[in-house]
Amino acid sequence: MSRAPNLHALPYFEAVARRGSLARAAEEMSVSPSAVSQQIKLLEQQLGVKLFRRAGRVLSLTLEGELLAQTAGTALRMLTDAQANLGRTRTSHRLNLRVSPSFGVRWLGPRLADFLTRYPDWDLRVDAAPDPTDFDREIMDMDIRYGTGDWPGLWCKPLVYDHILPLAHPDYLAGLPDTDPLSQARLIDSPRAHVQWDFWLWHNKVTGANNRKTVLMDRSSMAIQLALDGAGVVLESMALATAEMQAGDLVPVCPDLPVLRFPAHWVRCPARFVKRRPVQVFLGWAETQAAAHAEDMKALMAQHRMQVEDIVPQAAWQQRPF
Repeated sequence: MSRAPNLHALPYFEAVARRGSLARAAEEMSVSPSAVSQQIKLLEQQLGVKLFRRAGRVLSLTLEGELLAQTAGTALRMLTDAQANLGRTRTSHRLNLRVSPSFGVRWLGPRLADFLTRYPDWDLRVDAAPDPTDFDREIMDMDIRYGTGDWPGLWCKPLVYDHILPLAHPDYLAGLPDTDPLSQARLIDSPRAHVQWDFWLWHNKVTGANNRKTVLMDRSSMAIQLALDGAGVVLESMALATAEMQAGDLVPVCPDLPVLRFPAHWVRCPARFVKRRPVQVFLGWAETQAAAHAEDMKALMAQHRMQVEDIVPQAAWQQRPF
């Protein structure tokens, strides 16, 4: 049985075959010409054939040398490409992430450029979908989901708190009564929200809006846009309307009533996924962003002199008399 060729000697042989000179091959490989010559002799002894014809300092390939040179060049290029690919694998990472649509568009999306600047070698896939991830059937590393944290069998951690309050465009608010603005307002509601107008009005003992006009929007981003267009008062999360509040395009309608706060946007995944480095890195970055966001919320509430009341949505709904 023939032995495999001396892999250590092959790069020396390939360099001599390509450059046509021991001296030029030695210069390319940063070794002495005698070192190159020794490796060629070892390879010829192992294979039992002459690879070069020598006429003074001139080298030319034998037929056997030609055959080996063709194969060696291809093999070494393949090894070089494989090594480069392995290097890229070590320095790059891939994260598959799913998020609730409005949260993905309004909170996470504007911050992702910062993440990609910090981790430029990452491959990131973000799927904004209303349905939670089925980790047994779908290729996802983590899910940021609007909810109450009640997902049996999954590791869950609160990321961003909702701060719920009525908001309106300043021009729309200017057309409402000063003493009881909600009595004449069109109320924009969302069936997916954990805090809806019925509960908010009852919780704050507001009775003047019993005969209100309502609009039901399926997505928070649509509800916020409707309020920006001056069509009504939206009961929404400051987390999703931060930019509009900071710009003064949406303002609190009832700043004397408390902002209702609760953990609403959760990171969720199988517990074993938490040990994955991409998950750990992204979660650490997201928590830093969430901490900065919490400071922004404090600043906005201080600006409008609003107070906060912490609630538990599940318990709050059970207290309702309807």
